[in-house]
Amino acid sequence: MSKPAKATNVDSDAESESLTSDEIEGHREIGNAELKAIAEAMIFVADEPVSARTIADVIKVDRETIDKALVDLVAEYDARNGGLQLREIAAGWQIATRPEHHEQIRAYLKSRPSAKLSLASLETLAVIAYKQPVTVPEILEIRGVQSPSAIKTLLDKRLIVAKGRKETVGRPMMYGTSKEFLIQFGLKDLSELPSIEDFQDLAGGGE
Repeated sequence: MSKPAKATNVDSDAESESLTSDEIEGHREIGNAELKAIAEAMIFVADEPVSARTIADVIKVDRETIDKALVDLVAEYDARNGGLQLREIAAGWQIATRPEHHEQIRAYLKSRPSAKLSLASLETLAVIAYKQPVTVPEILEIRGVQSPSAIKTLLDKRLIVAKGRKETVGRPMMYGTSKEFLIQFGLKDLSELPSIEDFQDLAGGGE
């Protein structure tokens, strides 16, 4: 009785080894050019920046291989000298417009019939971006006017998030910018905070 059982285990092990070998061989057959093409396509169709880890997991190759492919892609975009670039944004990768075309892109964005931020929301977002984490009373002190509706608008648009409560009288809620904020502005992290003109871009030229 033990022999059939042993034979089954051997067959199972052999099949497992065969699958593993096939998988490894299949992965190695993906050339660098194809790898870059797949990564570029994934980044293009994504709604938000795609991390190198996500790309590696989907293609089933190691992270280092993807990192190298992305470095090569960045160099290729730069060599094209076109209107687009591959940038690392909010812990992921995204295809974005080049900064030298900023003025033209700004003019286009202002011409779009899209949902705009009010001046109050825009000012509140600017205060939060540069002073975060910041409370509503602190925003009031800086702006000189109440901001409850602006806070709600920014929360609804997912541009800001709650950052806990401040250890002071009344323990007011603190707010900071979100990952969506980084994506909207095309920022890698908060060290790349934009100028006030770029906040106006996000507002779509709103009055």
